[in-house]
Amino acid sequence: MQRFGTLSFGHYGPLGGGRELTAGDSLHQAIDLAQGMDELGANGIFFRVHHFARQQASPMPLLAAIAAKTQRIEMGTGVIDMRYENPLYLAEEAAAVDLISDGRLALGVSRGSPETVVRGYEKFGYTAADPRGADLAREHFDQFWRAIGGEGIAERDPNSPFGGGPAGSGGGLQRIEPQSPGLRDRIWWGAGSRDTAEWAGRMGLNLMSSTLVTEADGRPFDILQAEQIDRFRTAWAEAGHPGTPRVSVSRSVFPITTAEDELYFGHSQEGDGIGYIDGFRSTFGKTYAASPDVLVEQLQQDAAVMNADTLMLTIPSQLGVAFNLHIVEEFATHVAPALGWKPNTEGPVEGYSLNETGSAL
Repeated sequence: MQRFGTLSFGHYGPLGGGRELTAGDSLHQAIDLAQGMDELGANGIFFRVHHFARQQASPMPLLAAIAAKTQRIEMGTGVIDMRYENPLYLAEEAAAVDLISDGRLALGVSRGSPETVVRGYEKFGYTAADPRGADLAREHFDQFWRAIGGEGIAERDPNSPFGGGPAGSGGGLQRIEPQSPGLRDRIWWGAGSRDTAEWAGRMGLNLMSSTLVTEADGRPFDILQAEQIDRFRTAWAEAGHPGTPRVSVSRSVFPITTAEDELYFGHSQEGDGIGYIDGFRSTFGKTYAASPDVLVEQLQQDAAVMNADTLMLTIPSQLGVAFNLHIVEEFATHVAPALGWKPNTEGPVEGYSLNETGSAL
């Protein structure tokens, strides 16, 4: 692990005792949290995207606001559900946010997680043959991928005074604008299976390994996830892509250093879980909650955490900015340095270099 950040589920709503966290509160707190984390040296702040739920659903305005109020921290999504997206409009928005942030956008996309509604993407105007919408997500992603790469998309009107050239200068396919150089290097695919991870590697995407793997063969979650990461890197190397791929994993990690920490998380230590998601028997990761020295030992034994370049800490968004900054600061001070952490003051995040077989060096 070289870098760490947070992954927020962005929940809002009633808090009990007559209190409520509104959607506006949630957005403003996210911006404040990003500013505080930027100053602490954390490397990234990421947001889950869910539709028809009291969570973040339209991340681009939030990411643009964070970009304008921070200096070094990477900001992104984990993940945008491509079934719901107009891929060309998303390409325009992503490029704009990346330009505002001076190249700090790390956009995670995928088919998305199970929904709170039935085929909600149809209400957004899209249809799919696959009941889970995997075909639709890949189709939208393909258009998005071509658009941010500068490929010509629409035939120019040769008589138009607007666009790529003067009226009467001829036709030709016009690309989406704006374009942000290097944006394709900062696109991630959220993968829950080995097959999907290998596809991402062949495509030249970064890997955002899910909070679960759609496998359950008796082996621990971290071992299954580390194998997924290895297969991704091997596929990347075999495809001959230049550069180094990024890999992130997410974990619930709570350093217990105060009585308040003990009250909230003292009984949160959980082992791996087994369940069904989208019809697949799946393995879910454990929760880490302990004193910092114990956390260091536990995380050093987590094969996937130590195999990834970036660790995302899932944070309790409804506990407020001050408490979440406390979690981040305690992790940065007492845990992260022993895992190999480099703060955001040491430059942009990079993936591990690979040898010819795809293994990290």
